[in-house]
Amino acid sequence: METHFNFTKPQLEALTEPKPGERVIYHDTHKNAAGLQLRVTNTSKTFFIQKRVDGKPERVTVGKFPDYSIENARKEAARLSALIAEGINPNTDARALKTETTLQDLFDEFLKHRRNKRGAFLSEKTKRSYRYDFGLYLGKWSGRKLSQFKDTDFGKLHSEIGKEHPTTANRVIAMASSLFGYAAERKLFKGANPAHGIKKYPETKRDRFLQSDELPAFFTALAEEPNDTLRDYFLISLLTGARRSNVQEMEWSQINFGRAEWRIPTTKNGEPQTVTLSAEALEILRNRQSCDPVWVFPGTGSTGHLVEPKKAWRRVLDRAGIDNLRIHDLRRTLGSWQAKTGASLAIVGKSLNHKSPSTTAIYARLDLDPVRESVDRATGAMLAAAGVKPAGEVVEINIKTRSKN
Repeated sequence: METHFNFTKPQLEALTEPKPGERVIYHDTHKNAAGLQLRVTNTSKTFFIQKRVDGKPERVTVGKFPDYSIENARKEAARLSALIAEGINPNTDARALKTETTLQDLFDEFLKHRRNKRGAFLSEKTKRSYRYDFGLYLGKWSGRKLSQFKDTDFGKLHSEIGKEHPTTANRVIAMASSLFGYAAERKLFKGANPAHGIKKYPETKRDRFLQSDELPAFFTALAEEPNDTLRDYFLISLLTGARRSNVQEMEWSQINFGRAEWRIPTTKNGEPQTVTLSAEALEILRNRQSCDPVWVFPGTGSTGHLVEPKKAWRRVLDRAGIDNLRIHDLRRTLGSWQAKTGASLAIVGKSLNHKSPSTTAIYARLDLDPVRESVDRATGAMLAAAGVKPAGEVVEINIKTRSKN
């Protein structure tokens, strides 16, 4: 039989076995063969390619037939040939690959040791978000070695996710880029970051907040919420404009009732924040003082504080008949009502602890008195619009009898 022919499965299966100790080499003539050959002995049939690497002949094993199909063998031969063309010895790399870091290994180490820009370890909330995105979008590659990734892998992934969820696509690629950046820092990976430089989808900034005509239904729905911890959590989120994670982690040691202030030691932008508390917010907090010795909003999980209020939030929105409102929109609601009631952008930025190069200096020079006046005025306007209080009057919002958690 000819030793040069277009490999087909029936032909390879029909090859005569040589005598023990002998071997026969066959060459694939298919247009996509990429130099594929087959070594046949009396015990096995093995695909391989023969190339010169650094001027020396190098035989690189592809796999055994029939475990390796002819089609897959041709594809692998093409991949190995491309590596050799780049000056890479697949045999050397294959030996190193056995001990190389996988994407899962990298991700586990990243969560354990990665620090943010402030030098602090990643928060549990951030870790949960990363784990969710990794499992859903990158988990299929968890066992892949880092050197096996190509730019096209993440480009295609970004396009696939972006068809329906462009913001999520941007977030996943940003996480992947951070992983490989961390791998380079720890010398776990050499070469260009395969997730870097992918053009992000444009994202529309969200501008949703509670409107005047929605406030009555919203406060009515809150009053009907049976879980007082969750009800009060939503109210404090609205009346302080603080980020949801900070409200969830609020501790009694951070509250100063005498000064009507809440001191947050660390916020998202890396700066501490002093939040001014309106009379209504203080009333809610006073009524919660017997709930837990540490946490203002205690929870049943390992953290000890409230973690996931989404189900309760959905209940409130369903009762209120309000669509497309997120918990974070409560923060935007306070800022929007401050602006509507005459507050300057600097005051709004100070009260919400925004940070940007062009305005940080201005915020730093402001004291809490104008911030307090603005928050009180905005709170009064919101509650008056909701029909909860007459203008200028301080009332207790939680008029419904409290229920146990």
